[in-house]
Amino acid sequence: MAISSMTGFARAEGSQDDLTWVWEVRSVNAKGLDLRFRPPPGFEALDPLVRAKVNATFKRGSVSVNLSTRRETGGGAYRINDDFLAQVTTRMARLKDEVPDARPPSLDGILGLRGVIEPIDEMMAEDDFEAIAKAMMADLGKALTGLAAMRDEEGARLLAVLSGQIDQVADLTARAGQVAGAQPDAIRQRLNDQIQRLVADNATMPEERLAQEAAMLMTKADIREELDRLAAHTQAARELIAKAEGPVGRRLDFLCQEFNREANTLCSKSPDTDLTTLGLDLKTVIDQLREQVQNIE
Repeated sequence: MAISSMTGFARAEGSQDDLTWVWEVRSVNAKGLDLRFRPPPGFEALDPLVRAKVNATFKRGSVSVNLSTRRETGGGAYRINDDFLAQVTTRMARLKDEVPDARPPSLDGILGLRGVIEPIDEMMAEDDFEAIAKAMMADLGKALTGLAAMRDEEGARLLAVLSGQIDQVADLTARAGQVAGAQPDAIRQRLNDQIQRLVADNATMPEERLAQEAAMLMTKADIREELDRLAAHTQAARELIAKAEGPVGRRLDFLCQEFNREANTLCSKSPDTDLTTLGLDLKTVIDQLREQVQNIE
């Protein structure tokens, strides 16, 4: 299975008898799977079917599903929305007191307000609705397949970007290990100097406390542990995007957090400007990597 993005769009059309419909599905980034679907009047029964189909297709992303329907024959029936009309007339009565010079509204003007007159979809027999719903859901499946294909295509492009950024992290980690200040002899000499200063400045300090301070200095002086962890995280990231067995976005995001933690520690321990510069470059690449990972399912 390849890496998939969470961004895409697809469309599918269908018809049966005099009814035509259009499905439009789009998705963007999200921490989990968030579905937005508001069925048109008369098709509310499709809601659980749509949700089940989307949940079976995707694991992450904010997915918006839109269904529009149209009758090809007949003008259809209309009705006056009495509740909405009552709200309009009540408000107009108040406006008349607030704006006494305004002309009274005309009947045509009131009936022309959006929502006062609304279409009525003819009720379908249960058997007819089941047949139409089955055809509609088949077309939704086509739209979701198209959306998944677009997300896969975007994922393939992201894979090339991610691989390049992971390679940059590996290169910077290797270069950090070659800096003079990161070499064992340099670390040992720096540690000896710090311990000598510690003893000289604290002649009366108890041996136990001196041992604790020396241990802390050793921990701060040696960056090899951070470099080893960075190398291990790099290998884990490469294996993750190479196998990509199911959604890997969350695990890649966790690895980015670990990358960033080690890079921060590396900068805080840095004994010279060369290593600090490499640490800052490393943080920049990791931030760029994490931005791309946010797009991965």
